[in-house]
Amino acid sequence: MRTLSQQRTGEGAAMLGVLTLVALEIAALATAPAPRPAARQRGSHRRCPAAFVLVAAVWHSHRNAARQARRRPHETVDDSWFTARTLDGFPKEAVRPYLLGKDAPSLNRLYTAWILATHGEDAPWIERRLGLPADITRLLVDAARQRH
Repeated sequence: MRTLSQQRTGEGAAMLGVLTLVALEIAALATAPAPRPAARQRGSHRRCPAAFVLVAAVWHSHRNAARQARRRPHETVDDSWFTARTLDGFPKEAVRPYLLGKDAPSLNRLYTAWILATHGEDAPWIERRLGLPADITRLLVDAARQRH
């Protein structure tokens, strides 16, 4: 599933491509020698409206997507996961050696893993989602289970 920013980037690239082609076509028509000026004029009148309709359609879909995104309700976060006691039982001393290495995970990721572990997520799931080493994740999950 594409995010809204990816959709906007794609639409913007498409619009830029269309505008570039229209500009190149206009430049080619303006500089091309024409034995009969009436024939050149008829061809440009046929192409310009089509290019305008295409650009207008892309612009309209871009604006429509932006309006729909603003109308969507914001997701609410379950505040019960974040209380004054959220980090109670966090194994600070056991985790400390893992924070000293060169590729040490951030403390925020460890706190996130802790919260997920205290809410029942298992070690492999947390490892995949947060990219944490298995030994740290297992330590946090085991400590969370002992807490309950």
